[in-house]
Amino acid sequence: MRSIGGSNAATELAGIVKDLSHVRPITNQERQQRRDKASALMQQQGIAALVLSASTSLYYFTGLSWYQSERLVGAVMTNSGKLIFVSPAFEDSKLRETLGDQADIRLWEEDENPYTLVAQILKDENLQGKVALDEAAPFFIADGLGQALSSYVIVNAMVITAECRMHKSANEIALMQAAKNITLEVQRRTAKILREGISSAEVADFINQAHRAFGGSSSTFCIVSFGLPTSIPHGPDGVQYLKEGDMVLIDTGCMVERYHSDITRSYVFGEPTARQRSMWDLEKAAQAAAFEAAQIGVPCEVVDAAARRVLEAAGLGPGYKTPGLPHRTGHGIGLDIHEWTYLVKGNKTPLAAGMCFSNEPMICLDGEFGIRLEDHFYMTEQGPKWFTGQSHAVDAPFGVSGSA
Repeated sequence: MRSIGGSNAATELAGIVKDLSHVRPITNQERQQRRDKASALMQQQGIAALVLSASTSLYYFTGLSWYQSERLVGAVMTNSGKLIFVSPAFEDSKLRETLGDQADIRLWEEDENPYTLVAQILKDENLQGKVALDEAAPFFIADGLGQALSSYVIVNAMVITAECRMHKSANEIALMQAAKNITLEVQRRTAKILREGISSAEVADFINQAHRAFGGSSSTFCIVSFGLPTSIPHGPDGVQYLKEGDMVLIDTGCMVERYHSDITRSYVFGEPTARQRSMWDLEKAAQAAAFEAAQIGVPCEVVDAAARRVLEAAGLGPGYKTPGLPHRTGHGIGLDIHEWTYLVKGNKTPLAAGMCFSNEPMICLDGEFGIRLEDHFYMTEQGPKWFTGQSHAVDAPFGVSGSA
């Protein structure tokens, strides 16, 4: 049975069975536990209140999903755990669809200053000292609060938000596992539809349809590269067409209950050259070295260094130079596709249970091709555990013998 080529989009889409019966959304009880942890951290650090903008952190702590616009919509969380929402008056009914009638929502009219309202909330709650502002808040919010809260010290909320969010619960890990299972199967089916002359746009369209057919979101992103453009980490502009002997690089993901997947597969369409095969095997070895280095208590930078040592021993690099690995080995993932913390030189953050990472020590060979094998792992008390296991071989990436 062939793992690359030999099928078509219609056949692969028709064979998809949607089953999300195992998916369990995050509960209000878990969100309360998150707020309790944030409250404790705020008290430890002398922070009076946390101001959340329309970001993934707002969703993480409250369940309210909102788009970022020119108007302030968000929440103030006090260090005692009290939650007070701030919204334009005309959005009140829409917020209550999610939050319910019991939610404390303070409203501002179009001709009023919302930042003065935040200041009044802090005054009403008798809060003084430091205010932590959502690090994802746009400048206009930071500027407005800076003027309205002149008697407060405004600090980066990352000391609260990141510390909570980068340690995933079992429920969060299960949701990411569901998303990654979908994307891995989409990757497998995508390899089967490849044929000479197929366009990168046609492949991306199939991937998007397949993600939705499985019950995930539409593709949150999709990089499809053939041949020389695979050496560009985030892909080229324009449409490409597949040729015999091309390296294929496909990097894509979806969401399940807002939690992300992000998986890259690289393989050859046709018979790999000795150069393609040896570089692919080197990439897999670097990825394995990073995984083995990821142990509880080890600084994040050690994982990056482990992958880089494998590549440098083979004559690539050094450091971030190409030919070699020009970017960090991995990123955190959760409600944001890239979030705290990062597997990169200089990051001394110790690995701890619940942390989730990509593992993608890409090899960029300028003027030739590139290879990125990206799988994700999460930390347990016993060490790292793969969400999705490593690719099998350059001509059988999904463990099935045969090629195009």
